[in-house]
Amino acid sequence: MYEYFHGRMASLEPTQAVIDCGGVGYLLEITLNTYEALQREAGETVRLYAHHVVREDAQQLFGFYDLAEREMFRILIGVSGVGNQTARIMLSSLTVEQLRTAIQTQDVKAIQRVKGIGAKTAQRIALELADKVGLVGGTTAAVASGAACQARDEAMTALTMLGFAKPAVEKLLLSSDWRRDDGMAMTVEEIIKEGLKRL
Repeated sequence: MYEYFHGRMASLEPTQAVIDCGGVGYLLEITLNTYEALQREAGETVRLYAHHVVREDAQQLFGFYDLAEREMFRILIGVSGVGNQTARIMLSSLTVEQLRTAIQTQDVKAIQRVKGIGAKTAQRIALELADKVGLVGGTTAAVASGAACQARDEAMTALTMLGFAKPAVEKLLLSSDWRRDDGMAMTVEEIIKEGLKRL
């Protein structure tokens, strides 16, 4: 529902930020990594990428400084036993790159050092996400650029709006790094066209 919030930072705390967008203040739950990035902002105007959670008794907005962190958050909460708050704690304890490396190298002990993560959950995260986290973070992968992440996000939104089931779309888009034959990252249009062939 919400892609991002762009506006004046009305208040900032280690766990939450209020963004004033046209006179409306939005409270977003944030990670410590996002908090530190926001503290370094030179101007008052900021952009936080959003993840909206709707429950029977409440609604929550989570805000992330960049797309890579939001993508990692969404991947983490797809693991059984990992909820929104657990994922936020993980992304407060480790950077996206540190978490990605721990999962790819199956460093269960590094994951388990995060508060609240037991041995079984750490093993589950390492096993289930080993093939997915290569699409998130990392300075050497082309897909890790903001533009590439955004292209995949936009393609996911478009395919979902076309009537395809969101779980199926997410599974498909996370199964590939979406490159052309020349090694360059695909555009939104190219990802959508390819997705339509495979769904």
